[in-house]
Amino acid sequence: MKAAVPSRRSASGDLWELERSLRARGVRHVAGVDEAGRGPLAGPVVAAAVILPPGFTHPHIDDSKRVSPARRDELFPVITGSAVSWAIAESPAAEIDEINILQATLRAMERALAALSVAPDYLLVDGPKRPAVLVPGEGVIGGDGRVACIAAASILAKVHRDRLMDAHHERWPAYGFCRNKGYGTAAHLRALTKHGPCPLHRRSFRGVPP
Repeated sequence: MKAAVPSRRSASGDLWELERSLRARGVRHVAGVDEAGRGPLAGPVVAAAVILPPGFTHPHIDDSKRVSPARRDELFPVITGSAVSWAIAESPAAEIDEINILQATLRAMERALAALSVAPDYLLVDGPKRPAVLVPGEGVIGGDGRVACIAAASILAKVHRDRLMDAHHERWPAYGFCRNKGYGTAAHLRALTKHGPCPLHRRSFRGVPP
């Protein structure tokens, strides 16, 4: 396992540079891996894995935090329709409480990688930690804003999780999940005080009453 590297975009801001470099060294399938939802008080943590085809580029692919919700929705079918392979997996609140958020995140990443229809030859994972899989790769600090396949994974994970929380709002409307996506906003905290937690809440997180 390689240590995380503080990778940077090239001077031109080229998110595809690292993937091209790996392919030039003979790596065929590079999988980008990222997560969404480590910080919220409710809902699953979601991971996505994406293998983009050689030569694929798109001007709007970027770190999901720098892309508007409407643009993310537009990019979701572009990424899934263009990818060599892609997969999304979750770790629910109960699992997060049982094994902690870091381990749950890594487990969701492992599930996403296992669900790929094409086996990756190399992994590029956002952040310093890598899932325990028998595939070479590296963690890339800030990778969701510096590497295209990681950015694509960040968009898939974010869109999928936001849609989940919108659906959960229909069942538990008191918490405003369609607006806060499970994050600890003032309104969400007031709802927790008034109603207590629902099954989606992470009981091990500060701010969630027992």
